[in-house]
Amino acid sequence: MKRIRTAVVGVGHFGRFHAEKYAGLAAAELVAVVDTDRARAELVAKELGVRPVFEYREILGRVDAVSIVVPTALHYEVAKAFLEHGQHVLVEKPITDDLAQADELIGLARENGLTLQVGHVERFSAVRLGIEGIVEDPVFIECNRLAPFPARGADIDVILDLMIHDIDIILDLVGAPVVEVHAVGVPVLTDQVDIANARVRFANGCIANITASRVSMKDERKMRIFQRHAYLSVDFLNNSVVIAGVPDAETFAGPGSVKVDERRFEEGDKLAREIEAFVGAVTDGSPPLVSGEDSRRALEAALMIRSCLESSPRPADEAASRLA
Repeated sequence: MKRIRTAVVGVGHFGRFHAEKYAGLAAAELVAVVDTDRARAELVAKELGVRPVFEYREILGRVDAVSIVVPTALHYEVAKAFLEHGQHVLVEKPITDDLAQADELIGLARENGLTLQVGHVERFSAVRLGIEGIVEDPVFIECNRLAPFPARGADIDVILDLMIHDIDIILDLVGAPVVEVHAVGVPVLTDQVDIANARVRFANGCIANITASRVSMKDERKMRIFQRHAYLSVDFLNNSVVIAGVPDAETFAGPGSVKVDERRFEEGDKLAREIEAFVGAVTDGSPPLVSGEDSRRALEAALMIRSCLESSPRPADEAASRLA
């Protein structure tokens, strides 16, 4: 079988992991790593035995597929260039920070028969894959994604940085459009929102309460899912789920009839699964697990939350208006 020629554009903190996964994948051949930081490109290229490139335009049309792991503001420009040159694209999340740009990338991929996958890596976590088929018509979801401030800094707010992981998962689980959003959030360490909470209502009646923080003292990634006759507590850090439910709703006789099932999953390597799935989609033409359309829906919901934050007065603004 012909190996897929690949490259990674942007080999900083996360991009170098992309490069390592391609290098270890039998179905792919890592041809080059690209970074405007020459020293970084040369270092990663030397470690993996490939060619360092310092300008992404040098490999346009010269590989079959690329991972794009550059700052969010550059996603559109770089992804568009490769799609226009007939190359398959895995772009890190969010797909872009603009819906019109996302639509253009999706259209380019569709018109040229190309795979466009977006790096919502939590979809490939063992516990997310493990609850597939267990979640049915959720009525309420609560999730908390907390993390210390990243040493590498942040070029986007916490909504597009962290919360969008849970937005994507929830949209996939609920399967209905968003109809209403209420949100609060504040900047703490940056001039962008660093901690936020959103309450989202869906067309089918499901409610999601989502909290994301990158100014926490601990890591936490938990989601609690309530559905008819069952409750799931999902821990993305520990790859475990507790399922409490009533086997037979007709014979429910109080708390004693609730059965509890605890399951743990072997995490493995979710990024490797994501990249292997991308290469598989490129090879056989199957739809990617996280398509451009999926990521566009997550981006739309995230921007609704951001818009709600921007239109909500902050306490200082409210105090000022009372004094005016």
